[in-house]
Amino acid sequence: MSEIAARGGPGTELDTLEDFDARLAHAGSLTGCWIQSLDLSDRSRALRHATIDRTVFLGCTFAPGVEAEIEGRGALVFPTLPDLPFNPYRTDLYTADELYEGLEDGYRYTLDARNYRWWKHVGAHRSLSSELAMTLHDHAMTEALRAVDLHGAVGVMGGHALVRGSEGYAAAARLGRALAASGRAVVTGGGPGAMEAVNLGASLQGDEAELDAALGLLAERPRFSDDVASWVSAGLEVAARHALGGRSYGVPTWLYGHEPPNVFSTGIAKLFSNAVREDVLLRLATGGLVCLPGAAGTVQEIFQGVTPRFYALPEETIPPLVLVGAEYWTRTVPAWPLLTALADGRPMASALHLVDDIAEVPALLC
Repeated sequence: MSEIAARGGPGTELDTLEDFDARLAHAGSLTGCWIQSLDLSDRSRALRHATIDRTVFLGCTFAPGVEAEIEGRGALVFPTLPDLPFNPYRTDLYTADELYEGLEDGYRYTLDARNYRWWKHVGAHRSLSSELAMTLHDHAMTEALRAVDLHGAVGVMGGHALVRGSEGYAAAARLGRALAASGRAVVTGGGPGAMEAVNLGASLQGDEAELDAALGLLAERPRFSDDVASWVSAGLEVAARHALGGRSYGVPTWLYGHEPPNVFSTGIAKLFSNAVREDVLLRLATGGLVCLPGAAGTVQEIFQGVTPRFYALPEETIPPLVLVGAEYWTRTVPAWPLLTALADGRPMASALHLVDDIAEVPALLC
């Protein structure tokens, strides 16, 4: 990034001190740059000598007196916002260790739980500052996702109620494993149930015996609703015992904060806005969308994913949409008949698939 930071034009984003220093060393100017979440307390001399016309500083820290001085020279400074449990200007995705730090004292002491309590409070007491904080945070998360190689990623949607130790959970984990083995990045809603299983399979880099061992350990604490701390601890134990690190990503939301994020994502883009979350998930799934059985949230994702396919032009490539579970999607939650009715006579008809066996899914994807 440092060479891009050094030579980029207006709008160049600088989010590390290395990039900041490289820019000044090469250009001597910060004109038009966006500088995010940096501690610049020991860069006062550099700031005083740099050209900073139309420079934007987001949540940066300065030595006393510097902020007013650079504003007077044409910089726009977005200050840190008070009384927040999170950094709205962060530049990278969350990790499970970060969200669950303090779990040994109880789930309520973790960053994930503190953010959820804050969200529940501001939901009842909305203000300009809280709305701004959430918007800035979610924008930062989506920007962090842009830095990840997700070309051709497959989105896998499914319900949070799928229990560890069930046949469906193991099948979803093997789907994630098969997608990762084909070179795909995998993106899920980042929560428990089917989402966790898929993230586990995509992330675990060991052999089948290791996956079986991981599934067995998780099955000892099957439901997050019984005890979140115990449920998370089992996941962290699996992460400590087995090699993880596949291209496995989760995009959960504090709107459903009672559903804790799973720990098997390489990066976690947890958002406050579920509307932004759904849009991000579906836009990332350029390699296809797979929908395992789920309830209202999964149904919403199916039809939100159908909309761009419905309006696609004949010359456009339409990513596949695969529903898994014929009985479920035709009778229990009859989304399939409506999908086929919408697709009748349209180019998207060839992109829709209904299968019973998860093993059929990888071959149907772009």
